[in-house]
Amino acid sequence: MRTAHPVPALAVTVLTLLLAASMGVSAYTAVVLVVAVLSGQLVVGWTNDLWDRDRDRRVGRCDKPLATGQISAGVVRSAIGAAGVVCVVASLLCGIGAGLLHLTLGVGSALAYNVALKSTVVSWLPYSIAFGCLPAVVSLARDPAALPPLWMVAVGALLGFAAHLLNAMPDLADDAATGVRGFPHRLSPSIVPPAAALALVVASVVSVFGRGTPPTVGQCILLAVVLVLAVAATRTTGKGPFYAAIAIAGVNVVMLLIG
Repeated sequence: MRTAHPVPALAVTVLTLLLAASMGVSAYTAVVLVVAVLSGQLVVGWTNDLWDRDRDRRVGRCDKPLATGQISAGVVRSAIGAAGVVCVVASLLCGIGAGLLHLTLGVGSALAYNVALKSTVVSWLPYSIAFGCLPAVVSLARDPAALPPLWMVAVGALLGFAAHLLNAMPDLADDAATGVRGFPHRLSPSIVPPAAALALVVASVVSVFGRGTPPTVGQCILLAVVLVLAVAATRTTGKGPFYAAIAIAGVNVVMLLIG
């Protein structure tokens, strides 16, 4: 489980469950969605560590069981195969449209990041695609003829972009030492948190004004909170900008669910 990137896997799974609840998805479909997304996240996490095990070993990543030899590559490959079967079956049980969308744009784009796009200038693209399609997966699972509003897809994509920047931050030095040159690595390290915060501010604005209806008092309050946190992200030092961006992401999730 340590090899599966449990924190982001759980975060995406919980977000899926909350989206399903906010959209009125039936209990059965919500459970199947959770199984599909969680198993897909396990496939992505295990594949990531399996693909990067030699790189992790070179930089002495003691937190990576594959790099330290605590677990064998064969065990991880078997786990990927088992989780992959579960993911395909559970995804298709959500409906053909929702299932294919999750498998191709959700899991597929994440795997493309792991094996090909991580070291390119478009390393952010798989994150944006995967997060952007999540509301559509949930909506199609509820009703195969119902797509979510465009603003929800846009907010999801911006959340994915920011998630990529924030996820890359702790590993910037190790990645640079092993030749990884993704989009965040081409920025100054001090720029990454404010850039993530800016993307999340844009997501907040889209969430409030992209619906085509006058914003409510609650939405205006949340937007004001986001702006305060964004100022903190640009004015504080140390880990302050990182934590401010994480807080903005949390507010964005609330705004997305309210939608």
